[in-house]
Amino acid sequence: MNATKIKICGLSRVEDIEAANRLMPEFIGFVFWDKSRRYVTSEQAEALRKLLDPKILSVGVFVDEQIKVVSDLLNRGIIDIAQLHGHEDEKYISDLRKLTEKPLIRAFQIRSDDPEEVRKILQEAENSSADYVLIDSGMGSGKTFDWDLLSGFKREYFLAGGLQPDNVGEAVARTSAFAVDVSSNVETDGKKDEAKMKAFVDAVRRT
Repeated sequence: MNATKIKICGLSRVEDIEAANRLMPEFIGFVFWDKSRRYVTSEQAEALRKLLDPKILSVGVFVDEQIKVVSDLLNRGIIDIAQLHGHEDEKYISDLRKLTEKPLIRAFQIRSDDPEEVRKILQEAENSSADYVLIDSGMGSGKTFDWDLLSGFKREYFLAGGLQPDNVGEAVARTSAFAVDVSSNVETDGKKDEAKMKAFVDAVRRT
């Protein structure tokens, strides 16, 4: 079994990148949604990307963004992967693929305990034409969901939602997640905290 990969999302400062370069997660995320307090412009992301260790892949997080904006950031190499976190459907993905060959992640949110609703969401995720899917408990909710719902899920996925240094080891042990994704739970006062980032990374790698 391959080791679970790590994505630290919402980096927005030079010191965030410097911390990532020391910790070497496989992925970092830039948020291009202007309603997020972690929002960065394309110019900010480009400057930060130049400081990022080239072995770390950068993911751009988008919410219902214009396709041309997403493809431009991918094709200019500011990001390696686009994460679609809004209402992007199969047509959106198909149209985006006409403009770029870069990988895509589509996010799916489990907000309900209703087994039938969860089944439908996971079926849609399994059938998605995106290269990867991300299973979350709601955008930036900071809450976990019942990971047992993912037993039998048939494709590689990023696991998000309420993960933190204290529970990510259990999450890795209980799921077959390709990668785990964290943002708010490695912050202090709304800013990335390197000690918490390190505790998260160490917890994953120990498991």
